[in-house]
Amino acid sequence: MPARASTSSPKRAVAALLGAAFIAATAGILYAAVRPAAVRERAAVATAETARLWSAYTDWEPTLAVDPASRDVYQLTTRYNGPRACVGCAKPFIIFRRSRDGGATWLPDQYLYASHISEYDPQIKVSNDGTVYAAFLQGFQPGVTFVKSTDRGATWSAPIVFTRTASVLSWNDRPALAISPSGRDVYLAFNHSDSWIVASHDYGRTFAAPQKTNNDRRYYFHSAGTVAPNGAVYFTAQDYSQNYRGPVNIDVIRSTDGGRSWSTVRVDRSQEVPGCKGVPGCYYGFLGPDGGLAADATGKLVLAYNANDAPHAAQQIWVRTSGDGAHWSARERLSAADPAANNGYPWVAAGARPGDVRVVWMGTSRDGLWNVWYRRRDGNAWSAPLRLSNARGGAPYQHPGGFEFPYGDYLGAAVDAGGTLHAVWGEGPNRKNPGGSWYTRAQ
Repeated sequence: MPARASTSSPKRAVAALLGAAFIAATAGILYAAVRPAAVRERAAVATAETARLWSAYTDWEPTLAVDPASRDVYQLTTRYNGPRACVGCAKPFIIFRRSRDGGATWLPDQYLYASHISEYDPQIKVSNDGTVYAAFLQGFQPGVTFVKSTDRGATWSAPIVFTRTASVLSWNDRPALAISPSGRDVYLAFNHSDSWIVASHDYGRTFAAPQKTNNDRRYYFHSAGTVAPNGAVYFTAQDYSQNYRGPVNIDVIRSTDGGRSWSTVRVDRSQEVPGCKGVPGCYYGFLGPDGGLAADATGKLVLAYNANDAPHAAQQIWVRTSGDGAHWSARERLSAADPAANNGYPWVAAGARPGDVRVVWMGTSRDGLWNVWYRRRDGNAWSAPLRLSNARGGAPYQHPGGFEFPYGDYLGAAVDAGGTLHAVWGEGPNRKNPGGSWYTRAQ
């Protein structure tokens, strides 16, 4: 995500359990009722391949999606150098690539959309019929841009944007994309400081007018969305004060009527974010709370997020579950019980089987190096944490114990029809200097 001049664009820091079981309506915000944690079962066992570097270019904030009905895997990344898409086209730009064999090999990189405006924040989904849906940012104006492909990424539709230069939506930032399995229902959440969501019910051909979902003066970042089997749609967002000081709320924004109305459930609250002073290019808030969200085959929601219980303290990865997005289980920690280890950027992916859920995130160790971690759940039991950032060498920022710093403030993961997890993330020496996008597969 690019930095905004008036309010730089950080993200996340979470935790401080909000309390016992109650639902209180306050300014349109519901507070989540808490249910007891589920009984533990035998844990699944996770395994992973050696991670692979996408390219020798400077690639940032990658994401991916899988085709539910084939072996196709699709990836997007933000590329800062290399050949431009056209004469006069801006950098950075979004790069698309496709694998036809489940991620074993990849077709050549191609540009997603040739633009004279810098591009950021890619998102991608695939419907059951193989249509590929994508969203990304063209600066803050026109901002969030939507395209789709019906020929597996060979060509893309004309872009749709959502800014209204003469209205309140003169700019926007940080899209999160969710689609129904058929692709008929498409939802995009983004911020204009406030939280906004648009909906399409004709496969992304047209969109209804954007709806503002909050009535406070907080700064919202949406990080993930999902459409449940019953058609209900959910986004997770984190809302901050305008200067990123003080507590951060962990929200789920839900609609059960196709996006005609929205309610916000405040699931948790984190204390003030840890800083990253001394890391080149890192601004205050970059290590703040983030969240991943998915619905399994039965419609059970799984929310993962990073949070702390004391200002500036290291954050843990927490997970909660819900059947309706309004009532949430007590939080359960997925990251190691190390108060010195900071964690962030979680992503949740669901498999085809009921109860099959995977969580991927980044976390530090006591030596200060970062790694990408993975846990899977079959039923109610989680596997032991598995390190996905396991390549030995290949980049100057890599070391035997991990990499130096996250390159981007989110990652991506998805589970294919065969149960394989595909994950992609960014590594670098810091937030400023060249890094790259890395990919692996896991069971």
